[in-house]
Amino acid sequence: MQRHGSGGSAAIRFRVAGVVLVLAHLLLVSWLTLRPLDVMWVTAANLEPLAGIKAHLELGPVEAARHIGGGLLLLAPLGVLLPMASGRLAVSPWASLARTVAAGALLSLGIELLQTGVPGQVVDIDSLLLNTTGVALAHLAVVPAGRARLRRRLLRTRGGTALRGQGREVRRGAMLRDEGSQGATPTIPRVGIAP
Repeated sequence: MQRHGSGGSAAIRFRVAGVVLVLAHLLLVSWLTLRPLDVMWVTAANLEPLAGIKAHLELGPVEAARHIGGGLLLLAPLGVLLPMASGRLAVSPWASLARTVAAGALLSLGIELLQTGVPGQVVDIDSLLLNTTGVALAHLAVVPAGRARLRRRLLRTRGGTALRGQGREVRRGAMLRDEGSQGATPTIPRVGIAP
């Protein structure tokens, strides 16, 4: 991505759209998960991994699909929106996945901890696992292919040699760095110390 010219303004618009969509999604998630519920009774908190998933599977396939699918889909859009908000095209796929999954896990953990103070909501470790898995699956399904497509489009519109001329390094047909070389580092000549 370029910092100046029309490519730079497109990159800025892309990042701003990503940030706005992330905030909108987080508002929706907080409304869904942190609003008080009027229920007759509340189940105990589930701190045993996979116990809730096993219980949902015992209820039948429709009920299991509703609970497990809901857990997977709740934060899944963040798997795409967080990399979009970062605006980076040239990043290691594994580093991007690790950052996105870690951010998704921390957000899910924050939601679960905030639910301890909300009437009718209970902490469920399986929700944390399902939310994090949903973020990872969405990221893997969309982000690598989307970044590759955007890099190909960028190279096609500007040509690989144009990127080299701007000080950006191009390997394997993809832009690897956002920042290019800024030229030689200025040096200051040594000045003797006065007696």
